[in-house]
Amino acid sequence: MTTAPDGTASRPSFTDTLAVYLQPRVLVVLFLGFSSGLPLALSSSTLLFWMAEVGVDLKTIGLFAMVGTPYTIKFLWAPIVDAFDVPLLARWLGRRRAWLMLTQLALMAAIVLLGANDPVKAPAMIALGALIVAAASATQDIVIDAFRVESLPENEQAAGAASYVAAYRVAMLVSSAGALFLVSGFQNLGFTRQGGWSASYMIMAALVLIGMVTTLLATEPKKSEAAEAAHLGEPPLQRLSRTIVGAFTDFFGREGMTIAVVVLIFVVLFKLTDALAGVMTGPFAVKLGFSRNEYAAIIKGVGFIATLAGGFAGGYVARSLPLAASLWIGGLLQAAANLAFSWQAVVGHDLAWLTVAITVENFTSAIGTVIFVAYLSALCRNPLHTATQYALLTALAAVGRTYLSAGAGYLAEATGWVWFFVLCALAALPSFALLAWLQGRGHFKGLEKKPR
Repeated sequence: MTTAPDGTASRPSFTDTLAVYLQPRVLVVLFLGFSSGLPLALSSSTLLFWMAEVGVDLKTIGLFAMVGTPYTIKFLWAPIVDAFDVPLLARWLGRRRAWLMLTQLALMAAIVLLGANDPVKAPAMIALGALIVAAASATQDIVIDAFRVESLPENEQAAGAASYVAAYRVAMLVSSAGALFLVSGFQNLGFTRQGGWSASYMIMAALVLIGMVTTLLATEPKKSEAAEAAHLGEPPLQRLSRTIVGAFTDFFGREGMTIAVVVLIFVVLFKLTDALAGVMTGPFAVKLGFSRNEYAAIIKGVGFIATLAGGFAGGYVARSLPLAASLWIGGLLQAAANLAFSWQAVVGHDLAWLTVAITVENFTSAIGTVIFVAYLSALCRNPLHTATQYALLTALAAVGRTYLSAGAGYLAEATGWVWFFVLCALAALPSFALLAWLQGRGHFKGLEKKPR
């Protein structure tokens, strides 16, 4: 951040904006983002592929989707992370880093357990391992979100969000496509199929060490240390009760009940335009006659690159512009991107245009995501309640993806593909109305303590 002649802080230069990504605190968040993204596929898509390959029946495979439940209800135990310290580890590492180390140790053990068992011979152990992976991963997400918000100053939050999202995506690619390539490689070396899968999961477990080393090298956030000191000696149950009540009274009392409720509705609706289209993008491509390999090659190739580029572009926008302006840019871009799929429906089976449409969608979606994460981070300013409040906000943000988009198939069937994606773009209008209302009430000025 540079200083203008009149002594006020000016907008950061392009060089300043790039240099922030090399700050030690931001680099810590980058590697923690990798640690956060690694486990998800191991208990979901990669595991389900393994089960299908060895002949587990489809009904059982379908039931395994339920092991992802911890990700959707993690806000229920987030107050425990805010209120309690990990015995012994907290004295050595501090409040947040102790929880990080505990969840990472649990993750490593659970991934080993998962890989050591046969889905056909020991489905119960596979289910147990997958559930522990999901629970430990969801808890790690709670802690990493709190650590990121508390450790980064306001002018580094956007860069931290961009780094986190980029590393998260890389880790997901490693634990999905990377894990599958490893299985094939081990089988080529003479391993049995079960041996190949077990060895692949062992390597994935070893990659958890990246997060553990990062935890050891990081420093405890000053805000967390101050919060810990303020409640030293308080009885655990009293502290838990105070944390739960305080998280809600702090949020709703900050700007008044009306603004708080509008903020929560805005959090639910901001990514709805993305969620509606995202649910049907794959089926849309199939209906137009694109093969699995054609679609996958674009998603894993230029689509992945576009996501990374969009993440860093979103970080630049969020750091260079006021928060409200950034949200307008992110919201408008991710809504307009749906129109590329409307045109795809007009031109039909055109591989070149599908590449353009997916590139545009991934790029703009990543911009919107990073800016949105920066906004959620700005909402969580009290170190006593960071984990609880952020977990609640991310759970609400998932409502659109999980529930409101459930009827997307019926909508596409009723309207046809061209108008379906037009309606997906128009689904952003309610969030724009709320954004304008919040902006008019001065909501964003209170979140920006200094020029960005």
